[in-house]
Amino acid sequence: MKKKVALHNLGCKVNSYELEAMQQLLEQAGYEIVPFEPGADVYVINTCTVTNIADRKSRQMLHKAKKMNPDAIVVGAGCYVQTKEAEALLDDTVDIVIGNNKKHELLAMIEAYENDHGKCGNVIDINHEKQEYEEMFLERTAEHTRAFIKVQDGCNQFCSYCIIPFARGRVRSRNSEDVIREVKRLAEHGFREIVLTGIHLSSYGVDTGDDLLHLIREVHNVEGIERIRLGSLEPRIVTDGFAAALAGLPKICPHFHLSLQSGCDATLQRMNRRYDTREYEEGCQILRKYFDHPAITTDVIVGFPGETEEEFAVTKEYLKRIHFYEMHIFQYSKREGTKAAVMEHQVPEPVKKERSNILLALEKKMSEEFREYYVGKQVTALMEEAYELEGETYFTGYTKEYVKIAVKSAADLSNQFVKGTIRGRLTDDIYLMVEF
Repeated sequence: MKKKVALHNLGCKVNSYELEAMQQLLEQAGYEIVPFEPGADVYVINTCTVTNIADRKSRQMLHKAKKMNPDAIVVGAGCYVQTKEAEALLDDTVDIVIGNNKKHELLAMIEAYENDHGKCGNVIDINHEKQEYEEMFLERTAEHTRAFIKVQDGCNQFCSYCIIPFARGRVRSRNSEDVIREVKRLAEHGFREIVLTGIHLSSYGVDTGDDLLHLIREVHNVEGIERIRLGSLEPRIVTDGFAAALAGLPKICPHFHLSLQSGCDATLQRMNRRYDTREYEEGCQILRKYFDHPAITTDVIVGFPGETEEEFAVTKEYLKRIHFYEMHIFQYSKREGTKAAVMEHQVPEPVKKERSNILLALEKKMSEEFREYYVGKQVTALMEEAYELEGETYFTGYTKEYVKIAVKSAADLSNQFVKGTIRGRLTDDIYLMVEF
C-alpha cells in the first residue's frame, strides 16, 4: 500500500514552487498525496520566517501535523527551521529538519529516519558557505493556467529589517538553459502564462554573468507561452533601456511589482534601502512612458523604528501621488539578528495597527480607481475557473494588468483567451466582461 504524504506551504511564491517540486519528488517515489488532514504517514511543512507571525504559524502547523497523527513523520523545511535550527531540533513534534538549499534531499532524509528512527537534520551554514543554486524541476503545477518558475535564490541587500538574507544566503542564479527547459516542459503541459520569481529577482545573473533581461527574452521565445509576468523588482532595475526592451516583447504583461517599503527618504535610509523616493518615482514614470496604464503594485512597511507621525504622513502623501494598483501593507515585525531589531524608538503596536488601517483604506480606494479605468474598454483575459453567483455560472480570469473579470458562460472556458468589453463590477473584486 502506498504511503500517504500531506504537504503545507507557508510564505511566498518561491516557497510554493519549492513545495510543489518536493511534492513531485514524492509522487515519483510512489507516495500518495493526500489533504493536510489526519491519516497521513508523512507531513511536510515548508516554513516561513519573514515575520513573527510567520514563525508562529510555522510552529503551529508543525504541532498540528504531529497532533493529527502522533506516529507520522513530520518534516519541517525552509526558512523558519533554517534560522531557528536549534529550536526546531529540540521540538518534539518535528522529526526531520531540512534547511534551504537541501530540499532536494527530502527522500533520502525520510529513508534515513525510517531506518533508524532518530531525529535528523540537514541545515547548512547558508551564510558562510558558498552555495550553488539548488536545482529543482516542475513538470506541472497546482495553478491551472499560470506557472510560477523560481529562477533565483538568496539576497545580497541586507535591508536593516529583513531576516531573508540570513535564511536564504547570498544570490544564486539558475542556469538559463535549465529555466528554458522547464518552461518548454510546462508549455507542453498546456500552461500559457509564466511568472518568473525569485528571492531577489532583479539580482538574477549577478553571480553568473547573465542578466534578467536576457532570461526574459529567452522565455519569450518559447512556443506555447503567451504571457510572461515578473515577480518583485527593485526600482533601480527600471531604466529607459530596460522598460523599452520589455515594451518590445508582446508577451510581457504590464503588471509590475516595485518594492518600495516607505515613501519617506529618512525612513528608507534607516531601512538601508538602495534608492530614494525620487529614483523610485522616476522608475514609475518610465514604466508609464512605455506602457499604457500599467498595473504598478508595491509593498509598504508601517511602524518601522523611528517612524514619526510626520514621516508616516510623508509616506501617505507619496503613495497617493504615485497611485498604485495594489499595495501590500505590513506592520513592522522585529526580527532577531537584524539591525532594526536593536534600533531606538520602536513604534508601539497600536500605532502600527492604526497606520496600517489608514493605508489599507487608501489601497482599497486606489485599487478601485485603477480598475474602474477599464470599464467600457476592450480587454483580453486568460480564463481560469468556474464561479457561481446567485445561481448563475461564470468563468473568471485575469487581464494582462491582473484585473479579475468574469464572463457568464455555462461552457468550460478554462485556459482560453477571451476578448470582450468590461461593463462594470460584478462583485467588489470581480468585473463583468461581455464577449465580442
